[in-house]
Amino acid sequence: MRYDEFYRQSIEQPERFWGEQARLIHWDTPPQQILDQSNPPFRRWFVGGTTNLCYNAVDRHLAERGEQLALVAISSETNTTQEVSYHELYREVNRFAAVLQSLGVGQGDRVVIYMPNMAEAVYAMLACARIGAIHSVVFGGFAAHNLALRIDDAEPKLLICADAGMRGGKVIAYKPLVDAALAESSCPPPHVLIVDRQLDPQLTRVPGRDLDYARLRAQHMDAEVPVTWLESNEPSYLLYTSGTTGKPKGIQRDVGGYAVAMALSIRAIFDIAPGQVMFSTSDVGWAVGHSYNVYGPLIGGATALLYEGLPTHPDPGIWWQLCEKYRVRTMFSSPTAIRVLKKQDASWLKKYDLSQLKWLFLAGEPLDEPTAHWITDGLGVPVIDNYWQTETGWPAITLMPGLELKPVKWGSPGLPAPGYRMKVINEVTGAEAATGEKGVLVFVPPLPPGCLSTVWRDDARYVHSYFSHFSELLYSSLDWAIRDADGYTNILGRTDDVINVAGHRLGTREIEESVASHPAVAEAAVVGVHDELKGQVPVVFATLKQGITESNASVARGMQQCVVDQLGGVARPARVYVVNALPKTRSGKLLRRSLQALVQQTDPGDLSTLDDPAALEDIRRALSRGPEQGA
Repeated sequence: MRYDEFYRQSIEQPERFWGEQARLIHWDTPPQQILDQSNPPFRRWFVGGTTNLCYNAVDRHLAERGEQLALVAISSETNTTQEVSYHELYREVNRFAAVLQSLGVGQGDRVVIYMPNMAEAVYAMLACARIGAIHSVVFGGFAAHNLALRIDDAEPKLLICADAGMRGGKVIAYKPLVDAALAESSCPPPHVLIVDRQLDPQLTRVPGRDLDYARLRAQHMDAEVPVTWLESNEPSYLLYTSGTTGKPKGIQRDVGGYAVAMALSIRAIFDIAPGQVMFSTSDVGWAVGHSYNVYGPLIGGATALLYEGLPTHPDPGIWWQLCEKYRVRTMFSSPTAIRVLKKQDASWLKKYDLSQLKWLFLAGEPLDEPTAHWITDGLGVPVIDNYWQTETGWPAITLMPGLELKPVKWGSPGLPAPGYRMKVINEVTGAEAATGEKGVLVFVPPLPPGCLSTVWRDDARYVHSYFSHFSELLYSSLDWAIRDADGYTNILGRTDDVINVAGHRLGTREIEESVASHPAVAEAAVVGVHDELKGQVPVVFATLKQGITESNASVARGMQQCVVDQLGGVARPARVYVVNALPKTRSGKLLRRSLQALVQQTDPGDLSTLDDPAALEDIRRALSRGPEQGA
């Protein structure tokens, strides 16, 4: 079936469409009702059906592909590789599930997982799913205070952690962060289960509370833990949003709808069939990590590559070396990671045999055209931009090469995915924006399977956060967008990333695109800062490609001219700083608000997700010495 017909059916006949897609997974009890939307904006998919994520990801594949690789966990930090077949995955998950049950964890209990990209993190997630426990994976290395907030909201029965992670050859001890978080928490779990990687020689244990996973695992080597069948709309996991102030939001995912969304998307979007290999470079603590490091490929009967390390260590060819070795078909990464590689010699892209690599998907932030051209030309494979959020759980806007590859349009993630009834709305009038007119991207309920079902224990916050922005009941993405005559959408950045220059509203993303079009620029971030005359003015921070001989001042002038040429004089950056690195989270998102605060000499806020603290110091040094261009 072609895309247009596939999408049309999902919108016009959602119950028939999703009833057919539900056949992609195993149900212990078939759904009695495909969709219940009697209480909007809430909706329930596959009502009355019982299923299990772990069974769909592991058990059902054993007969046909028990000896096939299910998971390859690679660490360029510890120089280790674990190749795990579906049969071996089944055994390890059962052992982990038995350990959880021995500690009193059962259906509906929450389990916080605080680990890096390692095989045991996947075992822990699947073990929770097997017994009906609700896992909440927190990004490894999160600051103690932020971990404590998530613990207090989830109220877990157990916390599972690694002794440490590594990044760039540096050991990051997790256990001291766990200890500090539990000391701060108002409802700490009774036990901490430690997976000891022997990375932290200073590892300490609290007697009676802290337990060693290896020792408990040895007691359950032959365990067979029955699957707990869950009604489709029961919660499967919590994933907390980060980067906002106040109490974190626990995005709650269901069981059946999520399983169906994974089964559909892994084949129709990512073009992965059983037995093929997918390599997602995300961390398991993020939404992409849940969906396409773990659940999506495994539900699809594929092989999932899990990677711990930097894209440049031990050299900038490490990812492509892995693609060659494991015959990767589809790779999923972020524009930020590609911009890191863009600073390196492009010859690394040609060193390995990538004849099996068919697609490179990029998401997490808008993909700028220069970076898209660079990686497309370098790899010789199509680059598929796609747009989604932690809340959606899978791509909302994308091209679907597994179904039909529509033309790629640079700067656009493409067309709406099945079930996403999308509009662009004028923020003032609430009317649908005209073609080419900027507005807020919204989705008309009911949200498709796989999206959040609510905010954990806070239905009112769910409604207020996502459905209260317009008089009509619409899910607001809080992202600016423009749609063209062909229905393609361009994402322009967050609605709160707007600069008001002398009455002109300018999106930071628009200016960043213009700056990045300068041939010397590797990456750019734009923030708005207070100005007595104009209200706000744009300030640019940019990194340059390697081998640039032109002076920083000359390049900075060129950046300003690019903006003037493309957006007009009103958008001309007031100041341009050339820096070595931009402050980003480990998921690749630019910390624009922190940059803005540093420029304005105010509190930069929570920096617990900062990937490289040296980047922040580099920004401070640049501000101290003054801009390359501007007052």
